[in-house]
Amino acid sequence: MRTVRGNTDHVVVVGAGFAGLTCALHLLGAGREVTILERGEHPGGRAGRLDLHTADGTYQVDTGPTVLTMPDLFAEALAAVGEKLEERLDLVELDPAYRTHFADGSTIDVHTDPGAMEAEVRAVCGPDAAAGYVRMREWLTRLYRAEIDTFIGANFDSPLNLLGPDLVRLAALGGFGRLGPRVERLLPDERLQRIFSFQALYAGVPPQTALGAYGVIAYMDTIAGVYFPKGGMRAVGQALADAAVAAGARIHYGRTVTGLERGAGRITALRHRPTDDPAGGTDRTPADAVVLTPDLPVVHDLLGRAPRRVVPLRWSPSAVVLHAGLRTARPEAAHHTISFGAAWRDTFREIIDDGRPMSDPSLLITRPTATDPSLAPDGTDLLFVLAPCPNLDGPGGRIDWERVGPAYRDELLGVLESRGHPGLTGVEGDIAVSDLVTPADWAAQGMAAGTPFSAAHTFAQTGPFRPRNLVRGLDNVVLAGCGTTPGVGIPPVLLSGRLAAARITGPAAGRRVSTGR
Repeated sequence: MRTVRGNTDHVVVVGAGFAGLTCALHLLGAGREVTILERGEHPGGRAGRLDLHTADGTYQVDTGPTVLTMPDLFAEALAAVGEKLEERLDLVELDPAYRTHFADGSTIDVHTDPGAMEAEVRAVCGPDAAAGYVRMREWLTRLYRAEIDTFIGANFDSPLNLLGPDLVRLAALGGFGRLGPRVERLLPDERLQRIFSFQALYAGVPPQTALGAYGVIAYMDTIAGVYFPKGGMRAVGQALADAAVAAGARIHYGRTVTGLERGAGRITALRHRPTDDPAGGTDRTPADAVVLTPDLPVVHDLLGRAPRRVVPLRWSPSAVVLHAGLRTARPEAAHHTISFGAAWRDTFREIIDDGRPMSDPSLLITRPTATDPSLAPDGTDLLFVLAPCPNLDGPGGRIDWERVGPAYRDELLGVLESRGHPGLTGVEGDIAVSDLVTPADWAAQGMAAGTPFSAAHTFAQTGPFRPRNLVRGLDNVVLAGCGTTPGVGIPPVLLSGRLAAARITGPAAGRRVSTGR
């Protein structure tokens, strides 16, 4: 594995998101001095925070990811500086991990416990489907164990690094085949096929064309367990930042990096200014090594160039998100609900190929107050409604989200009303305060193509073919975050931080993660 050459005593990390903070913890544990420059006023990066105030109190909104899996990766980063996860975070395992509703009126609760889930599938879908679930669980577990250390959690210097017995094992398991057809062979019930393959959309590809290797996301969701931190997802970034500071890191908030000083093929210092005052004075921070975690276009602007690729980068679909503070509590609704429309394959075609919103949407609805009522005023509730949608690249760029957004919000609320899910009707008239996020808003935050899900996980953007975390021509610069290896989602982003640290400190920073259940 190639590592940064020369002195690496003082590392400057750009970005206090999960990737940057995880990287910082591994670097600190390896004896490096670490400075973090963060453009926001708090840690977390894409795991952002928004407080919606009303006369009755404040709704504490998580503006980024709401599904937390693989907490062992957080524990591993904290352990690098001698900390324990349970002393920094109060994580609650969710049961069910998800509640799924279907157009035929049926409901399936997704349990991560194998016995509970087999019984659920048997009761709703029948004995053949239950046997299929057992086979599916076994396949996902074997897939995860085959790829977590050698495909997902590994630094690649070249595609040739894949060659060997690990590649053979992954290929034999169908990792380089298509996910959708594999899931269909294992599960006879279409509802279960959706439960175990919808995650591919967040990797930027339809299940029918996604690599089988991305079944590992379903493993994380449906087997390893889904968790929620008391205090909301914002508590995670704060916990990592607090641990980093306790271990000696310096974090400067409200600082936007504006330039990189170079010399002898290295970055020697970073220039930065106050984020809220573009005309403010510029400061300079010297560096022996640099870790860049912003989205790829921001990184390329700082570097002054984008790497040449035979195939241009393709971006994942985006999402419209409605944050709604409700006046009344909705105890009938689960923490996470997936509401599937009748359409399935047409949904992916509309979003990815046609560049238009779903006509029969499948939605993720999160009610964080189901687990932590303190996130909203007493007797109220907080909802997060996410609808995948086109990004701003290609046909989706024609959508005027400033005009379309409010109408689409009303349409989504109408869909929820018409489907009649327990606890999720009458929402529109119950909203005390809300915030709508569209691809235009993601783009304004510097996210490529207006998507929070970064580069899609096509074959040409997977493993050793994904944008590398080393920068050609600069000996001391490493990338981390969802745009580089291994990819999108909280577990891959945490792994990206660990992999970036390993490029600086050597393999000691790349310890093995638990295989979960």
